[in-house]
Amino acid sequence: MRTTKHLPLLAGLAGLGLVLTACSAPAAPGEETTTSDQAAPADSGEVPETPSSPVTLNILDVAGNQKLTGPMVDAFVEAHPEIISSVTWESAGSPDLVGTIKPQVDSGNLQIDLVMTGNDGLSAGIGEGLWLPVVAEHGDRVSNQANYLEAAAAMQELAGDFGVVTTYYPSGPLLQYDPNVVTDVPTTPEELLAWAQANPGKFGYARPANSGPGRTFLMGLPYMLGDSDPTDPENGWEKTWAYLAELGETIDTYPTGTGQVISNMADGTWSLIPTTTGWDIEPRAVGNEPAHIEAAAFDDFTWVTDAHYAVIPQGQSADKVSAILNLLQFILTPEINAMAFDSGYFYPGPSIEGATLDLAPQESQDLLAEFGRDWYDDLIESKPKTTPLTPEQMVKAFDIWDREIGSGKYETS
Repeated sequence: MRTTKHLPLLAGLAGLGLVLTACSAPAAPGEETTTSDQAAPADSGEVPETPSSPVTLNILDVAGNQKLTGPMVDAFVEAHPEIISSVTWESAGSPDLVGTIKPQVDSGNLQIDLVMTGNDGLSAGIGEGLWLPVVAEHGDRVSNQANYLEAAAAMQELAGDFGVVTTYYPSGPLLQYDPNVVTDVPTTPEELLAWAQANPGKFGYARPANSGPGRTFLMGLPYMLGDSDPTDPENGWEKTWAYLAELGETIDTYPTGTGQVISNMADGTWSLIPTTTGWDIEPRAVGNEPAHIEAAAFDDFTWVTDAHYAVIPQGQSADKVSAILNLLQFILTPEINAMAFDSGYFYPGPSIEGATLDLAPQESQDLLAEFGRDWYDDLIESKPKTTPLTPEQMVKAFDIWDREIGSGKYETS
């Protein structure tokens, strides 16, 4: 049995990261301010069907979600100015989320009205009691959740009552490679290890606590390696931790973000990386990676699914909760949710049944026709899917990886 001295929840998820320096824009004369003491919090009374007057929403994005839901939010504001008058967006790394929101919740002075986050930020906030249990208290107001894709519904269940899934993708783990260098593409973890040992310094991945592809690779390995319990990193990942330690002997540094991984592929520093559907498609589509970069799947693997969540800080005013509920109901309609195809960043992206590619903007359809992989959809249908680790177990996995695999090798520049 592995013994672990657990870090505080934020440190287990974060440790390293950027410090959020942006702050909310001040309200213009005549506009509603964003502090929660301007209106009664939602838990002090009924949440109206619509706000008493149009509200301004300040949204914090710690998952790159604005790319996917930003156009959806804009469409809602255009269609319903009587509910939301304007929206501001801020972005930060997920490790900074608790440190940003907790003081606002504790003081009752919310500057952030809505957070768009992945599973990591969701988990951190649940651990600190930061999120309104929106599904338990107002689930009937977001009735389109009944139309979730099966795997998206499983991601929603993972969130409990504290977040609403907006976008979903099967994620990975997949492999991405430069065909000019990698001529014998690995199809198993064992072949991947052998390739990395034969080509030291040419394979790598980012710190899982800061990287979607990094943590997808981490959580996918126990299924491929046949560990005793893929859901228990502390007691059931003996093969995975041994494998990662051996693989780590071929890796000089672990970046603390996926962006550096993409840069390493683009400039030839690395030639082989673990990836996801979205992190394969989008960097090539927007020119951050050469178009000739290829992708491959392991012969036998389980998709570790991923999602983005909308979460509401505790103490939010009834008017703003009302506006957010209306917004989320709108986002979870097929015609609007199909915007999540975007540039392939979260491929496919939609979380709702019927949000098919033909409903997506023509630009997305054209981009995916050029940069998508025609075998992805069949792979998504044919391979089994599982949800990520629970929040508690994810913290343990990150903690163990930080101490036993990545320690001393973080690339922070």
